[in-house]
Amino acid sequence: MKKGNEIELLIEDMEFPSQGIGYKDDLKIYVKNAFPGQKIRGKVTKKKADYAELKLLKVVEAADYELEQKCPHYAFCGGCSSQNIPYEKQLEFKKNQVLNLFKGNSVDTGEFLGIENSPIQWEYRNKMEFTFGDMEKGGDLTLGMHMKGRSFGIVTVDQCHLVDEDYRKILDTTVEFFKKDQLPHYKIMAREGFLRNLIVRKTKHNDEILINIVTTTQINYDFKPWVEAIFSSGIEGNIKGIIHTENDSLSEAVIADKVNILYGVDFITEELLGLKFKISPFSFFQTNSLGAAKLYGIVRDFMGDTADNKVVFDLYCGTGTIGQIAAGKAKKVIGVELIEEAVVAANENAKLNGLDNCTFIAGDVAKVINTIKDKPDIIILDPPRSGVHPVAMNYVIKFDAKDIIYVSCNPKTLVTDLQVLEAAGYKTEKTLLMDMFPNTPHVETVVKLSK
Repeated sequence: MKKGNEIELLIEDMEFPSQGIGYKDDLKIYVKNAFPGQKIRGKVTKKKADYAELKLLKVVEAADYELEQKCPHYAFCGGCSSQNIPYEKQLEFKKNQVLNLFKGNSVDTGEFLGIENSPIQWEYRNKMEFTFGDMEKGGDLTLGMHMKGRSFGIVTVDQCHLVDEDYRKILDTTVEFFKKDQLPHYKIMAREGFLRNLIVRKTKHNDEILINIVTTTQINYDFKPWVEAIFSSGIEGNIKGIIHTENDSLSEAVIADKVNILYGVDFITEELLGLKFKISPFSFFQTNSLGAAKLYGIVRDFMGDTADNKVVFDLYCGTGTIGQIAAGKAKKVIGVELIEEAVVAANENAKLNGLDNCTFIAGDVAKVINTIKDKPDIIILDPPRSGVHPVAMNYVIKFDAKDIIYVSCNPKTLVTDLQVLEAAGYKTEKTLLMDMFPNTPHVETVVKLSK
């Protein structure tokens, strides 16, 4: 077996994140987004002494449990990876992958409470970031998601089932409108073009919609006709705002050089567990609102029944959702978040909800944490995929809180951090998984540790 060779392989097992495992001549082979029971054909992209990696080219024989995929874009779009797998089977695979990760790293799960399902499998996303581009160089304008296995190709996903009909109407209206105007999309290598992204947010509890068109400043353009087209597209939700973000940065990330309000306001308001949360264009908010209510309910339950007189630290707090939901069971909540805009929103949300026992501070957790005078009884950690920064982890340990509740979107960095906490004298009491992202490899893990 050499790099570049094509081989057929039976997938026998899985490892996180959604890596199919097969064997050839006793060599372990990884295949991304392949599932047990499938016979696949793939190209060798890496060959080492003890393992190899294949790029999936074709499923030669489907597993006996597979379903017909729901979405017509599934073969090309890089958004979903497992919509052909029955949902109960998706949950089983995610649970087993996380358990094997814990076991393989000799990390204790404590009482393992299983995996909670998302309340809905389809149309669950409250935010989608679409990209302007083309499927082939010089082809017609497209708007949607990056194509599987392609660096720059974009497929129009006007029938995507991770979002509801309003998203599909907004996307279809937008791409057809700008096709007629023959506006160029931004080409990142050439650093030229105009149209970059379309970002749509929609709340679940009252169907408020915020639409954000992102462009460069290379063309002076009047968006009024496009706004009129959006309002004529038959959207059922309530459009609260349409904004235009000017972004001349060289990266693919959406960076706001300037934001212009084209209609209404620049925020929407979501409701979770009886609390209201103002969501601004660039603030982080869990993309599955109904799943987030379950996730945060789990965190609140993990706090226990006797948290009323306790001080809670909510580190990596974002817009303060977890901290505010925890506030009803705490004497005081202190949240820390790097993104200043998110902290402004967190403090506004606390005021909106009448919570006077919450304070949110802007700054790097690793730096701010050593300036806080209060002693925490409970620390809630909800870090980015990279996990808790080692400097911040040192302070977490020095605070000597009785309980830590760790909410992780990446079980690989979670187990590494749990090893550090175990070495510092913490013991895992219980672990529960929450599927926030059906039809994808991702899963949230909630762990409660006690000193």
